[in-house]
Formats: sequence, structure tokens, C-alpha cells
Amino acid sequence: MGMAGLGLGAILGDALSANSLAGELTSSMAPKPSPLPAKAKHVIHIFLNGGPSHVDTFDPKPSLATYAGKALPMANLPTERKTGAAFPSPFKFKKYGQSGIEVSELFPHVGECIDDITVIRSAHADVPNHEPSLLLMNCGDARLVRPSFGSWVTYGLGTDNQNLPGFISMCPNGYPIQESQNWQSGFLPGMYQGTYIDTQHTKIEKLIENIRNNYTSMPEQRAQLDLLHQLNARHRAKRQQDAQLESRIQSFELAYRMQMDATDAFDINREPEHIRNLYGEGTQARQLLIARRLVERGVRFIQLWTGNGQPWDNHDDIEENHRRLAKDCDQGIGALLKDLKQRGLLDSTLVVIGGEFGRTPTVELPQPGANSGKINGRDHNHHGFTVLLAGGGAKGGYVHGATDEFGFSAVEKKVHIHDLHATMLALLGFDHEKFTFRHAGRDFRLTDVHGHVVRELMA
Repeated sequence: MGMAGLGLGAILGDALSANSLAGELTSSMAPKPSPLPAKAKHVIHIFLNGGPSHVDTFDPKPSLATYAGKALPMANLPTERKTGAAFPSPFKFKKYGQSGIEVSELFPHVGECIDDITVIRSAHADVPNHEPSLLLMNCGDARLVRPSFGSWVTYGLGTDNQNLPGFISMCPNGYPIQESQNWQSGFLPGMYQGTYIDTQHTKIEKLIENIRNNYTSMPEQRAQLDLLHQLNARHRAKRQQDAQLESRIQSFELAYRMQMDATDAFDINREPEHIRNLYGEGTQARQLLIARRLVERGVRFIQLWTGNGQPWDNHDDIEENHRRLAKDCDQGIGALLKDLKQRGLLDSTLVVIGGEFGRTPTVELPQPGANSGKINGRDHNHHGFTVLLAGGGAKGGYVHGATDEFGFSAVEKKVHIHDLHATMLALLGFDHEKFTFRHAGRDFRLTDVHGHVVRELMA
């Protein structure tokens, strides 16, 4: 009888371990309290891909008009390519809100929300190249494989909706430079990697591949997954924790659950007409509205890419291209901030707006492979640029730091990307020096061995 009981225990154990495995994986993404008091619970990162010009958007430099067509009184500017004379902004700036912060005519809808925005005019990065700067902004390291910010956040906080990914990256028209590395999980378990959505599509079947199963019913799928869990439980019992196996199981489970919730979350036609009109037309407007719907449904981290395919990397024709790119997203960004605020979601949602670097205040000279020889664009500039923060505990109606008189280098209250990350983590309730993951014998963190929390950015 004892041997029979042991045999029965083994049989029941397989079934129980399958169920416990599903529960354990779900609990890995279950919402967790932050270690410290937090103001932000969700993050929306609006990435202006390619490096928008800060002196044409949120950092007015009237001195450039004085030196128009002349060399700046700054010798040997360390630019990536050869640049020439001072290049005044072709756009007018206007003061907005009670704070009176100046914003370019390119972003009138964002300007209307300026009293809810922190304008960091002293951001700086390490190099003037897209690939390392994209990775630095998204992953905290310009060269090595590191988890993205969104992966760190979902690892630390989980997500409030188990039927949708905790981290979603919406990037229309294919991958950006460095592709999926921008939302990679690195050495964190794969379940924390961002889920890529190509928002150029409007039909749910194209927006999310394989969202519908036209051959197997939901109960049949559940039975298949339960069997798969039993087999995986046996497989895992013979091995130590296998991150790849657990991530694969989590993907199967999430895909099953998404069939119910994803269709609703991504269908903006379920919004009232006046809300859709608030955001406007086009891909950017649509994905910004989807971002609000995802926050409402408990998704932890949402990244939206603008300028993919036709980026803000305007080495020539900057007036024409920046105007077009800003028109695509300005109304939607302004609508997002207003919409979140009127729903009571802005206080708990940190909205980050910016690119990987800025652009030079001097005109780029004709060079093979760099521009069309039109002498009406700007080169890359990592020495000083602008990043915006709104909601989630960021101080509204506040300008932090400054670039020099012409907008080339950050000179006051400088904020490195590591400092920005440390501050964002603080708003989410983490001490960036203690929020670590042990890998290869070392405790790693998003900010590596750098970064300081900039308390002045916090309300």
C-alpha cells in the first residue's frame, strides 16, 4: 500500500507541478509593491527616433540669429562631421502657460500642456552616433548587452494585467536602428522583454500576429497547454531553473490569454468620436491613444517610436522634415497628456519625450554620404539636448539646466542619461544603486556604476 501511495503521489505530482508552474510563472509578472514610496506606477516613453534638434523645438537660442552666416565665437567645436556657420532656427518660439516656458511653433499642442512638463535642457550623452546612443538611452549601456529600462521596470514591479504584456514597444514600419535590442531583456529572464507591435497596421490580425486561432477552440487550447505544462514540469524537474524554458512557457500562456484582451485594448474604434478627434489622424495619433488604453488596463511600460523609417535625423532640409515629423505627433502627444490628466492617470504615469541626442547649432557642410549638399541641416550633437518629463511625480512648468548661449553644450545643472535613469527609477520607487540583478558573478544595475538622482526634477 505504501508503494502504491508513492506511485499515486508521483502521478498527482506531475499534475500539481504543472499547475504550480503556471501559477509560479504568472506570479513572476504579478504586480509587486515598489521598495520605496513611488509616485509613478506606469511609464510611457515617446522616443523621437533620430535625434530631434533641441534648438528648433524646446531650447530657443536667439543668439544664433545674431551670428547667422558667421562662425560662432567658439573655436573647434567637436562635431562628428564638418559644420559651418551659425544656423538660426527657422521656427518661432512662443511662451505658454503660467510658467511662460518657450516652445517652438512645431509643438503648439505640447506647449498647451507645458505647466505639466519638466523641460530638461541640459541632457547629455556619450557619443554622437545613433547606435550607441540609442542603446544608452534605452538600456543604460552603449555597447554591451544590457536589459532595457522597460525590462528592469517589469522585473521590479510586474504588471497589473496578466492578459497583456507588461512591456510593449510600438514601432511602426519595422524595427529601428539596433532593432529589438532597444527593448531587450538582456540577462533578465526573457519574459521581461518588450513585445513588439508594428502599429502601421490597423487590423488586429496584422497588428498582433497569430492573435486568433481559427482551428482550435479556447477549451481545446487550454487542454493542450495543460498537457504541455505537465511535460515541461517533468523537463524542469531534472534541471535547475531554466530561464529560457520558463520564458517560453510564459509566452504560451500570455498568447492564450491575449486572445481575449488584446483585441479590446488595441481597438481605438471603441473610443468616443470626440476622443479620437482629440488625438487626430494618423499612425502616431492612433498609437498614442492605444498607449492610454494600455495604461488604463494596467500595462506597466509602453514605448512609442516616432520618426521610424523617416527619422528626425535631418542632416538637410531640417525645416521641411522637422515640420512634417512634429505635425505627425504634436497633436497626439498633447492629447495624451490632457487625456491622462482628465482621467486622473497623469499623476501615476511618467511620460518621457525625447530622442537619443540633439543637433548642432551650426549648419552641416556638404559631405559624401551624409547629406545632399543643401547646407540646410544639422549634424548630431550629444553634448547638450532636451528631454521632457511629465506626470508621475515630475515637476510641472519647470525648466532644468541650460545649454550654452548657442545650444551646443550643456553648461548648467547637467543631466547625463545615467542621471535621468536614476531619477526615473526614483519616481518609480527604486534606489538605483540597490535595484540589481546578479549575473556572471556580479550585481548589475541599470545605471551600472554611475548616475545621481536629480531631486530638482521631482515635484
